[in-house]
Amino acid sequence: MDKKELPGSMRFTWAMIGDVDEGRANLGDKMPVAVYRLFQYTLRATLAEEYGPDECIRLFRKCGELAGREFCRNLLDVSLPLGEFVAQLQQRLKDMQIGILRFEQFDETTGRAVLTVGEDLDCSGLPVTGETVCNYDEGFIAGILGEYTKTQYVAIEVSCWAKGDRVCRFEAEKV
Repeated sequence: MDKKELPGSMRFTWAMIGDVDEGRANLGDKMPVAVYRLFQYTLRATLAEEYGPDECIRLFRKCGELAGREFCRNLLDVSLPLGEFVAQLQQRLKDMQIGILRFEQFDETTGRAVLTVGEDLDCSGLPVTGETVCNYDEGFIAGILGEYTKTQYVAIEVSCWAKGDRVCRFEAEKV
């Protein structure tokens, strides 16, 4: 079954997020990080059990990339110069309590980027397992950078709270 054959409820559009203010008039748009992680890590465990760890990681990256592209299209101004775009992205991620983003380097010629995310929604405070776990974030970052630059990106996490680090560090490059 290709993408065009999927039922409408299975194809992501930004409209699927809905009107949170209307739908959650009493509870609002905030929820504990533990609830988000409950969803993410049970989904991750189930996918890894059903399809194997490598396929689970591939799917999490793919989902993150779709989310990053849609996040960028709907919440960011890609017409801004790089510095202003990065500032806007940093503020949006902070306002939405996703994490605290810092670009360590960005080479406008090659597109290579090194960035960190502190207080990461996905992993800050997790027990140390010796593994990187922010595969969704890898895709999310690749999606945002790809949408901004109109190219394809790949991002790999090289430091992670779950490896004993205090920030997540990602290296991103154009494909």
